[in-house]
Amino acid sequence: MFGKLFRTGLCSLLLISLSTFALAQDNDDPEIQRVAPFQVFDNLYYVGARWVSAWLLVTEEGLILFDTLYGDLTDITIDSIRELGFDPDDIRYVIVSHAHYDHIGGAKRMQDEFGAVVMMTETDWRMTEEPPVFREYPKPRRHLSVANGSTLNLGRTRLSFFETPGHTEGVLSTRFTVYDKGYPHVAFMFGGVGLNFSGVERTETYISSVKRLQSMNDVEVNIPNHPDSGDVFARYEMLKERKDGDPHPFVDPESFTAWLQQLLVMAEAKLVEEQAAAN
Repeated sequence: MFGKLFRTGLCSLLLISLSTFALAQDNDDPEIQRVAPFQVFDNLYYVGARWVSAWLLVTEEGLILFDTLYGDLTDITIDSIRELGFDPDDIRYVIVSHAHYDHIGGAKRMQDEFGAVVMMTETDWRMTEEPPVFREYPKPRRHLSVANGSTLNLGRTRLSFFETPGHTEGVLSTRFTVYDKGYPHVAFMFGGVGLNFSGVERTETYISSVKRLQSMNDVEVNIPNHPDSGDVFARYEMLKERKDGDPHPFVDPESFTAWLQQLLVMAEAKLVEEQAAAN
């Protein structure tokens, strides 16, 4: 079953850029994109849309939000947090995976309405000062810059950060612990996996980032910032049917390892094309 989900996710990954642009009208429609929020682990909830993710990490000292959606879709995240019984005023930090509109577009609203502190790599903070790659978005006020190897502690929750450039030059990836009925699992969000960029050097950088992540052999849970990249909805359907003693559908280290390998294969193929174009 997990193998089938993994293959589906790879196909979806290849279609992300198509979904982003060819289906932009549907992507931007909150009625089409709205999904009911749901709990995945004791401390982690999905509060995103159909095509782009947002995740809520709950600590005893407040909430941490991964990405913010954009435009009218940000209402989905805010409404979802409330529907789950949490208060958006308790959002302490917003972790922005990278400075593309679909992930950062609601960050300023989180600052203005709820006083959240926005965190991003310095490289992608600088990116907000440049013309946008795909489309305009409200520029958040500069808050905290996250360096490679830095950490964030909120209560007993600890996040570790990694700069994994490629998709943008300052992609931020995050490692943290999730709990299944109190049992801990290592979770990881690769902050930008799409290959919709150009250039030999940039592709080589992406490959280096993937290889670095492959050296982490203890990641058990993939937390994707586009749900299709990790078969989020299919896994949730399995989670709803889970019986006592069944494995958690999101705890799947083999699929994470295979996914990274496939990303590497696709990136290496892209590198060959980029080198040919450069010559």
